[in-house]
Amino acid sequence: MIGTMAFDLSRIPADFFEDPFPYYASLLDGPPFMFQEDGSVLISRHALLSAVYKDVNGFSSDKKLSFGPKFGVDSRLYEHHTNSLVFNDPPLHTRVRKIITGALNPRAIRVMEPGLRRTISILLERMGKKNAQTGSVDIIEDFASQIPIQIIGDLLGIPFDERDPLRDWSLAILGALEPTVSEPQMEIGNEAVEEFQSYLRTLVEVRKKEKKDPETDVLTRLIVAQGAAELSETELLQNCIFILNAGHETTTNLIGNALFMLWRHPDQKVLLLDEPDLIDGAVEEVLRTQSPNQFGNRQTTKLIEIDGLVLKKDVNIHMCIGAANRDPDVFEKPNMFNIRRKNARNHLGFAAGPHVCVGLTLARLEAKIAVTEFLKRFGGYIIKDYSFISKRVRFRGFVSLPASL
Repeated sequence: MIGTMAFDLSRIPADFFEDPFPYYASLLDGPPFMFQEDGSVLISRHALLSAVYKDVNGFSSDKKLSFGPKFGVDSRLYEHHTNSLVFNDPPLHTRVRKIITGALNPRAIRVMEPGLRRTISILLERMGKKNAQTGSVDIIEDFASQIPIQIIGDLLGIPFDERDPLRDWSLAILGALEPTVSEPQMEIGNEAVEEFQSYLRTLVEVRKKEKKDPETDVLTRLIVAQGAAELSETELLQNCIFILNAGHETTTNLIGNALFMLWRHPDQKVLLLDEPDLIDGAVEEVLRTQSPNQFGNRQTTKLIEIDGLVLKKDVNIHMCIGAANRDPDVFEKPNMFNIRRKNARNHLGFAAGPHVCVGLTLARLEAKIAVTEFLKRFGGYIIKDYSFISKRVRFRGFVSLPASL
C-alpha cells in the first residue's frame, strides 16, 4: 500500500505518470481529505467530488486568485485562462456557455457528422498505406490527434491549410495548467496564446465580412454575440482558444486511450468486434478507467463545511477525477475494464453540475466513430510500445503510440 500522507501534488513521484492508479487506490482507502503543503486540499471520493461540482454557491471555478501568482496578472496565460469558459462563474460562464451550447446543437452535430466520417476514412486510408510501406504507424500522430483538429477547425471555420499550428498551441497552453511549471514551459505557453490570439484577430475580421450560419459556425455565433455586446473582444478571442483546448487534447486522449485499452484487454476488443452496439459502453468505460481529465479544481467562496470538515474561504480544492472514477462505493470491481458495465456513465470524466463539459456529445461521437471504424479496418492491430505516456498530472494520454496494423 502506498502511503497517502506522502502524496503531494507539488512532488509527484516519478512512477506516478505511468501508473497513477495504486496512488489513487491508496487515496480512496485513506481519509476523505488530503492536505497539501501549500494549504490546498485534495479530495478523491466520488460523492465528495459530485457534491463540490454541484454546489456553485460554496465553490467557485474562478481562478483569478490562484492564477495570478502562478502566471502573473499581466501575462497572456493569465488573460486566457481567466477569461475562458471553464475557469469562470456566472455571469460570464452563463453568457459564454449559452452561446457555445447553441452552436453545438443537435442539428449542428448532424451537419458535422458526414465530415467527421470522411476525415476518419481518409486517415485510415493513409495509415493503411503507411503501414504497408513501413510496417508501423503512430496511433496518436497519424490518427487520434488529427480528428479533433479537423473538427475544431471546421467549428471555427479555420481554412484547412492554416490548421498545422493548432495542436502545438493547444499543448503549450494546457501544459501551463500543471501543478508545477518551469520557466521555459511558461514562456512557450505565453507565446502560444499570443500567436493564436494574433491569428484569430485576422480570422475574425475576415469572418465579419463573410459571416456563416451562426447555427453551425461557432465563430460567427461568437461574433454576433460580440456585436450584441454580450461578449468583449477579449472574451471572444479567449473562448475561441478555449474551444480548441477543450476539444483537442481531451478527445485525442480519449481515442488513443480507447484503442490502447481495447488492445490491452483483447477479450473486450473481441466482444466489441462481435457486438458493435457495445461501442457506447466501451467509450464510457474508457472515460471511467482512463479519463483524459484526471484532475479538476474549485475554490471555496466562504467558510464552509463539507463531510465534517470546515474549510475557510479561498481554499483551493484539487479534485482527483481519476480516483473518483474508480471509487468502489460507486463501481463494483472498479479496476476491471468491462465494456458491459451498467453504471459506467456515472463517471466524472466530463465533470458534473453546471460546468459539465459543453462538448461532451461531440466528443462521444468522435470517439465512437473513430474507434468503430478503426476496428472495422484494423481489428488485429498490435501496439508496439506504450511507454510514451504524457508526463502530465492533469491529463492522461499518450504522446505517441507506435503500432502495426
